[in-house]
Amino acid sequence: MGFFDRIKSELIDIIEWLDNTQDTMVFRFERHDNEIKNGAKLIVRESQAAVFINEGKVADVFGPGTYTLATQNLPILSTLKGWKYGFDSPFKAEVYFIATKQFLDQKWGTPNPIMMRDPDFGMVRIRAFGNFSIKVSDPVKFLQEVVGTNKSFTTDEINSQLKSLVITRFTDAVGESKIPVLDLAASYNELSNFCEARLKEEFPSSYGIDILKFLINNISLPPEVEKAIDKRSSMGALGDMNKYAQMQQADAMRDAANNQGGGGGMEGMMGMAMAQQMMNMQQQQMQNQNLNQNNQQFNNAAPPPPPMGPQYHVSINGQQQGPFDMATLKNLIAQNQLTKQTYVWKAGMQGWLQAEQVPEVMALFSMMPPPPPPPSF
Repeated sequence: MGFFDRIKSELIDIIEWLDNTQDTMVFRFERHDNEIKNGAKLIVRESQAAVFINEGKVADVFGPGTYTLATQNLPILSTLKGWKYGFDSPFKAEVYFIATKQFLDQKWGTPNPIMMRDPDFGMVRIRAFGNFSIKVSDPVKFLQEVVGTNKSFTTDEINSQLKSLVITRFTDAVGESKIPVLDLAASYNELSNFCEARLKEEFPSSYGIDILKFLINNISLPPEVEKAIDKRSSMGALGDMNKYAQMQQADAMRDAANNQGGGGGMEGMMGMAMAQQMMNMQQQQMQNQNLNQNNQQFNNAAPPPPPMGPQYHVSINGQQQGPFDMATLKNLIAQNQLTKQTYVWKAGMQGWLQAEQVPEVMALFSMMPPPPPPPSF
């Protein structure tokens, strides 16, 4: 084999990337002086994309498959000058392999508590944790906007930016939902879908990345709020407070009896006295609570409204007046403003009738005393 044949045979090369990690998103293929030989083999495996950079610009993008890098099928080669020795010339280019697989279980969490207004507890602070999955959807944009000239790029290098956006969207979702703290556990799925939809609108266009799944695993409260909730739950589980007080008293008496049986007569008597005093105090507290509740119920009770009697409209001097109740009609009769020929009407009547045609009104005339007799001389 001649000298030039031996050199020419060494110009054939294979360009590929075998990833043995779980978090590498971008790998720049290492070549001496970035020289790639004409006729080299490019192997792009599934879940990969190869991006060629020539003179600082994106020249071509290759999907999964095996390619021969020759002038006739690689556009950038046609613009390069031939090598002075006359055989297939090498060219300088950078090759970036982009992993297009899903990167699962990317953790996120709130570094500081989030303040929110709750109808039950007022202002509270919550923390949240979860995970999400990402996938490169636009290799060129991802390379241009995120990776730059890094020779290797992992999920850790972008997670800080992603987590900031994720936490921002989660905070917006919780604030807009106005869901009470005690009901948040039943709304994880709705909040997750809301955040995922908002993130999908922003990530592909800005970074060339898709958010495939966003999940909320836990939303927690400060310890003091959790203790208050536990106490409220315990009080609800106790049910009858009288029985609870009796149980407490029985425990105190048992402890006192144990002390007395242990040989401490004076201690036993003191224990019995303390138990009796505790029982009296608890009974007094229960009575005061019942009395306060009864007083509050009595004070809050409003008297029922008086029953409404019939209401009549009256035509006096051609003008409608009223409505008047029966007592007012009686006064009008006494003042001679309402006579038996006066027209009256109330709701439910088909039309106006004279007072003497309405038995209910006519009865008022019989209640009026007759005129006094003339004076006698």
